[in-house]
Amino acid sequence: MKQKKPKLYNLSVLIEKDEDGYFVATVPALKSCYTQAKTLEELYPRIQEVVALCLEEQQPALMQFVGLHQIQVAA
Repeated sequence: MKQKKPKLYNLSVLIEKDEDGYFVATVPALKSCYTQAKTLEELYPRIQEVVALCLEEQQPALMQFVGLHQIQVAA
């Protein structure tokens, strides 16, 4: 039996640092697909793991990275 080749996805990952110093990674093309870690070295394998788990349940939205902007808002 011929083994099926896994499909490859190119996904954008947003990484931010929260107020407690943790790195938080979010994959916008996959609903509720995020993870966190204290260091970037810990974060990268966790991103791979959570994306694999999310892809078992859903197909990514068709999104193309355009740019990143930071804004300041007074509230």
